[in-house]
Amino acid sequence: MGGIEDAEPPLKRVKVPSGDLDKSLDNSSSTEPVFGSLGDSMARPLYSQGDGERIGSKGVIKKHEFVKIITRALYSLGYDRTGDLLQEESGIQLHPSAVSLFMQQVLDGKWDESLATLRSMVLYDESVAKSASFLILEQKFVELLKEGKIMDALHTLRTEIVPLSVKMGRVHELAASIISPSRTVVLGLSSQDNSIAISRSRFLEKLQKLLPAAVMIPERRLENLVEQALDMQRFNCVFHNTLDSELSLLSDHQCGRNQIPSQTLQVLNTHEDEVWFLQFSHKGKYLASSSKDRSIIIWEVKDSGQVVLKHTLTGHQKPVLTVSWSPDDYQLLTCGQEEVIRRWGVNSGECLYVYERPGVGLISCGWFPDGKGIVSGMTDKSICLWDLDGRELECWKGQRTVNVSDMAITDDGKRIISICKETAILLLDREAKFERLIEEEQVITSFSLSRDNKFLLVNLINQEIHLWSIEDDVKVVSKYKGHTRTRFVIRSCFGGFEQAFIASGSEDSQVYIWHRCTGELLSALPGHSGAVNCVSWHPRNPHMLASASDDRTIRIWGPDDLKCLATHSNGTVHHSNGKI
Repeated sequence: MGGIEDAEPPLKRVKVPSGDLDKSLDNSSSTEPVFGSLGDSMARPLYSQGDGERIGSKGVIKKHEFVKIITRALYSLGYDRTGDLLQEESGIQLHPSAVSLFMQQVLDGKWDESLATLRSMVLYDESVAKSASFLILEQKFVELLKEGKIMDALHTLRTEIVPLSVKMGRVHELAASIISPSRTVVLGLSSQDNSIAISRSRFLEKLQKLLPAAVMIPERRLENLVEQALDMQRFNCVFHNTLDSELSLLSDHQCGRNQIPSQTLQVLNTHEDEVWFLQFSHKGKYLASSSKDRSIIIWEVKDSGQVVLKHTLTGHQKPVLTVSWSPDDYQLLTCGQEEVIRRWGVNSGECLYVYERPGVGLISCGWFPDGKGIVSGMTDKSICLWDLDGRELECWKGQRTVNVSDMAITDDGKRIISICKETAILLLDREAKFERLIEEEQVITSFSLSRDNKFLLVNLINQEIHLWSIEDDVKVVSKYKGHTRTRFVIRSCFGGFEQAFIASGSEDSQVYIWHRCTGELLSALPGHSGAVNCVSWHPRNPHMLASASDDRTIRIWGPDDLKCLATHSNGTVHHSNGKI
């Protein structure tokens, strides 16, 4: 809900009464130093107007501030005449005449006059005043240099900038630009920045961020306040699962339970045995499932939301533990139970390569972010990196993995994540040659990496799911309870809008959904008749969830309110066996 971008430079939006401007210009040729003691002046700051009239039901909004930010928004949106009329009718000026004069002087490049006006504004924070003066003089220096007035630029540097005694590192850069004009790029100049008006407009916006808001109303202040209100409404919405494009300013936002996937839209029953794993592709166009029946099925998610069978992949001699989508979704890796890894073409359904090592079984697989290499965990507890043609590029031997099929690679390709002991997860940094452990007190059965690579969702044998932060301060930040796990590997996932929810399978045949931040259990979805082994939330449609079960079926879940689906692609209800 961001504000509309300015199409015109602020030059057209500065309103200075002509009488005040003429009077101020007559008195602005002072040659006094920019700074004396700021405390010497006993004048009241010209931006102090007292509390004044209050508006709003709680009486906390100052009317003059409210009118000012509306006026500022009108000028930002290009409604100059309306902004002028609001100032005239309300009697509340957007800026005092001195501030308007200062802005106009900056836009006109009257640097000495603007410094004198800045001093007259009586900024009590001397550091802010010095920083603002430095920026003005730096802009003056840059323009002189750009005009080829080298001696004038040098004079400004020596007699005006250096005496301020601030940002000396930047002062040295300015000095170096005189000696080597090619280094003017350091000053922020570009070949495209040929318009003085545009350059000064951008500079004024930069200067505006430095000065107190009471002196110069920040650009897009109204839009920022509205966005903060919407953010707060989203934060307080327990069931929030709505895209930003659906938020409205016309009513308070509140999602109900009907925004959470809670009813079965489709049952896919093509597999002939227990379904152990499933995963949506990165863009959500496909869903892949693997089974104890030794097959993999690629399903296509139509724009209507119907999930239909695309390919049935066969060739594994043992049950298929896991699948992994290539970064571009054009290829798929599948890993048999202590067997081999197969690489498939998604469009053709053909097996493109088989990765194996004599005498050693492969138990997990994953892609490198560039799609040019794969990683596998081995039964000899090592982790190996292969190129697409099966050449082994790297191998980390020792206790690097166990016979659990979960593995992840961060998006930058720097870290490989695997379960290295029954109660520990290895974070292997390839570049830094550094290893770090996440240690639990209970046996780890599976894990899932968040989309932003900052969190791990860890399933434990004691029927708990722990959310770990894996950035600088590695720690557990939340725990989720309620599901059942006694014998089998049960997997969970992140999902929903901005991955605000946690979903998990369960041995009691239900799908469980928690609020990620609070840990509150929101739903337990019945429907399956066997243990739910794995869940996957659609990456683009926050209302679509898939679950895989020992009952040989896959269920596609959606919200109670089917109108929610109408606003998304992949969102219309269909009931079928998945075949076209």
